Amino acid sequence: MKHIKGLVVAPFTAFLSNGDVDIEKVSMQKKYYKDNGLAGAFVCGTTGEGTALTVSEKKLLFKEWAKDKDDEFALIAFLGGTSVRECIELATYAESVGIDAVAVTAPYYQKAAGVEDLSHFCAEIAAAVPEMPFYFYHIPCLTNVYCSMYDLLKRMDKEIPNLAGIKYTFENMMDYQLCLNYEGCKYDIMWGRDEMMLPALSIGAKAFVGSTYGYNAPIYHEIMRLFGEGSIDEAADLQLIANKFIAFLGKYGNGSGKAFMKAAGFDLGPTRPPLHTLSDAEYCSLREDLAGLPFEKWRCRFADDR
Repeated sequence: MKHIKGLVVAPFTAFLSNGDVDIEKVSMQKKYYKDNGLAGAFVCGTTGEGTALTVSEKKLLFKEWAKDKDDEFALIAFLGGTSVRECIELATYAESVGIDAVAVTAPYYQKAAGVEDLSHFCAEIAAAVPEMPFYFYHIPCLTNVYCSMYDLLKRMDKEIPNLAGIKYTFENMMDYQLCLNYEGCKYDIMWGRDEMMLPALSIGAKAFVGSTYGYNAPIYHEIMRLFGEGSIDEAADLQLIANKFIAFLGKYGNGSGKAFMKAAGFDLGPTRPPLHTLSDAEYCSLREDLAGLPFEKWRCRFADDR
């Protein structure tokens, strides 16, 4: 399987003011991300409010993202993680429209008893699309499933022939490194904590998935370049700036990521409940906060706007 390298965006799902999916924004999103050097998109994931989308809406989005497919821009469709049959339905549909790969997370309501049951869950879904790369999405802060990914990887390696890797969104650097180096770096273990890119680079990370790459990709490209040159102090300085941007996500709450996109010149509309859409006053406050940092320097732009 082709390994992914570089930044993969976790795109927001655009909504109209009435809450419907704004499907016409997808083609513009793809151009925006490609213009900023992103390697692909992880569609309908956490950032994309995948759990708030219906099956028909996910299919609509999968089909739209797959239009005018570019082999240099990888598309991974997030299927969910609670219903095997729903995941299989979405996986087979994703394959039919030309999506590159699929991903599931751990069931977070009726939980697997351990890595054996979790691996079986994944294997049943992956078997429905045996020619498609299959990823497991590890995000225990939301699933509350904290099992060792290294142990799970060893089991999935035996049970899932089309296993491509793990989207690893957790702070356990030891477990991450063990997965990264499993069987001679056999799998894509994509780092999912934007605020810890530099530590991940230091132990061998090559692929990254995150929401902030959708509006601040230039600063992360520069962090990677500086690290590659051995300019660690300079890379750390930029990681600090990136983390100051990220800290505002905590200040303004879940759902405020879309406000960063708006500040970067790309309005993707409101969020769906229970996420909070910033009021006009809150958005003005965020803009004031960003004005105190070099956000304009490091934000994404369409190529024509540079």
